[in-house]
Amino acid sequence: MTKAAELAKMGEVLTNSQIGGRRNLIINGAMQVAQRGTSFTSQNAVAYHLDRWETSGFNMGDGVYRVDQSTDAPADFMNSTKIACTTADTSQDANNQMYFQQQIEGLNCSHVNFFVSNADTITLSFHVKSNRTGTYSFALKLSDNASVENNTSTRIYNTTYTISVANTFEKKTITIPLDTNGSTKVTNNTFSMAIQFWLGAGSNRDGDGAGAWGANGNAATASANLDILGSTDNNWYITGVQMEIGSQATPFEHRSFGEELALCQRYFEASTISSVAAFVTDTIVLGNGKYAITKRANPTIAYTTNFTLYVGGAAPSISSLTVDGTPTTSGFIARCTSSASNNSEAALIQNGVYTADSEL
Repeated sequence: MTKAAELAKMGEVLTNSQIGGRRNLIINGAMQVAQRGTSFTSQNAVAYHLDRWETSGFNMGDGVYRVDQSTDAPADFMNSTKIACTTADTSQDANNQMYFQQQIEGLNCSHVNFFVSNADTITLSFHVKSNRTGTYSFALKLSDNASVENNTSTRIYNTTYTISVANTFEKKTITIPLDTNGSTKVTNNTFSMAIQFWLGAGSNRDGDGAGAWGANGNAATASANLDILGSTDNNWYITGVQMEIGSQATPFEHRSFGEELALCQRYFEASTISSVAAFVTDTIVLGNGKYAITKRANPTIAYTTNFTLYVGGAAPSISSLTVDGTPTTSGFIARCTSSASNNSEAALIQNGVYTADSEL
């Protein structure tokens, strides 16, 4: 790039206010936070793996994939997400859909202008590699009047990117003018925007047009690589995902691990309880679970390991562990039934691990 071109690019970035403040609309774009684990095998449906990232699979046939937090990453990054086929589906279903996505809540993108005549332009940048070269499909979605991600009322923009060299990380940039359709923008804590990297699409799901906004058909635009499950040789890596307002891709916004973890914990948290507990009957004890971060919405609580109940220095056995009432965005009440029979003693619940899930 010539000096004049560099100055022109910098001027545009400054004009669009792309320098300073938080630019990246994506959370965990560097694939560092992995509260659920770092390796997920025998996958053939829809699930969250690394924080905030969901792999969606429908009509997968015999195909099975795995997801890993990989240490194979380009310069300036420590991790990537790797998706690899472990059992091939030799006859792809016509309605197969498989994509890697992140949904963004309205509170985090309320400043982005779309569904207006002077809509913003956004730029997506990311590092990607695969054993397969050629074109790949990408989609940006916008909720229309609280439509969910896969609803036909949701607006979609399909396009492609190209991997030129096999097994080599390449940086890609996609610039998209946002929709000027007179729809109703979501600005609350529900789904508002989503980015989708398509990895599989059967013959009924790969015909959407590219380069224009339209109604969501839950289909990709045509590309050369829409069958990652066709061979166990196939893999796909991604990291450094950034989406920002403006027509230029700026350097990736590296945040501290602690800050990135806190952003992720709004949607999912794996934590422990250490709570003074109170007997409500001879055998039932209630204790408080307090999250590190306020949740996006009332979460679903799951216990992944049993807690220890201490009563007067003893540790009676626990016969059941549930949630008392409805969890809130700030905490929940753990209900523990035990073999204890004397409710006059002080009690303590601790050691066990729970998860609070408030994903979109």
